This record gives sequence, C-alpha cells and structure tokens, in this order.
Amino acid sequence: MKVAIIGTGNMGTGLAGTLAAAGHEVAIGARDLAKAAALADQIGHNAVGGGIAAAVKLADIVILALPYGAVAEALKAAGDVTGKVLVDITNPISADFKSLVIGHTTSAAEEIQALVPGAKLVKAFNTIFATLLPAEARPGKTLQVFVASDDAAAKETVSALAKSAGFEPVDAGPLSNARFIEPIGEMNIHFGFFLGQGPSVAPAWVRV
Repeated sequence: MKVAIIGTGNMGTGLAGTLAAAGHEVAIGARDLAKAAALADQIGHNAVGGGIAAAVKLADIVILALPYGAVAEALKAAGDVTGKVLVDITNPISADFKSLVIGHTTSAAEEIQALVPGAKLVKAFNTIFATLLPAEARPGKTLQVFVASDDAAAKETVSALAKSAGFEPVDAGPLSNARFIEPIGEMNIHFGFFLGQGPSVAPAWVRV
C-alpha cells in the first residue's frame, strides 16, 4: 500500500519505520521538509519525505500521526483529501496527560471527520505506545488495534494494514465508537506513566 505519514514525532517515526519494513511505500509529510526528508533517510526502504500536500498526493492511506490540536492545520496544508482513507491515531488529551479535553458526546475522530467530510475517516492505533510499534519491540506478542469507521471498505483497508505490521485488528464498530476507544487510550497512558507500568503495555479485548 502507498501510505503517507503526517508527522515526524515518536508515533510518526514508529509507524513510518514499521510500515516501511512491512513492505509498504511510505511517504512522510511535515511542515518542516528537512525533518521529513531526514526521517525518510533514517528509515530507508525507499521511503520519501517532504511537504504534507506532496505526501498526501502520493498515498492511498494517510495516517495523521499528530497531536489532536495540530490536525486541523495539517489538513489545511494537505489539500484535497476527498475519497482518501484518513487514519486518526489521536487521543485528545490535556497538557498534563491526565484527562481528555473532549469526549462522551463526541470524539477527536468525529471532529476530524467533520473537518473533511469527503474523506473516509478511520480511528486506529490510538491505544499503542510508540515504543511498541516496531515488530522487534513485541516478540511473541500480538497486540490488538481497535479499528472504527463508518466506511466498511476503509475499515477493511486499515485492518489489513495493521495486520501486515503484525497487529491483530479488532472491528470496533462505527466511528462514533471512538468516544469509547479514546478513553481506553487515555487509560493506557495512565497505566504506562502514572501507575508505574511503563510504555510497554497495551489493552486487549479477550474472548473468554
């Protein structure tokens, strides 16, 4: 698949490296073109780096690997995303990481979809810490990725992407279920950083 990663932070770096290693064509987009190009060189696997609009134009799937507050500006720079599969990995957290700034009656995913109604938005990867994205960081473990969307084909595409990187995709229903998935991501942050378990934990839905 042709995948654009928007962002060069920890999640963007982890996803770009993991997906490139899994054989996908990766384009990295950022406001800082030099950072995007440097990350592409670091990753290898024929990854390319440049501006946001250029990366989006090359891709079938666009992963918004940004803080929630930075997404709207990035989408303005992205150009026309009509028909594109957009993956929202955000958790709309407060500055101290201890709470969600929106929730219950809406979600980050739904707010992003409202900004780009012509795109096919999918919620995924928001419960996985960046340290667990590389395959070598989870030997013998198959972590779950909750995938929610109102578009069945887009959900299937993102599920296949997650599976190709060694994750177990879990159908999490419509996009509105991001209202529940995002608090799970916030709880995982509490387990990792406030309850002493570190960034090597991830939630799972287990059939008994």
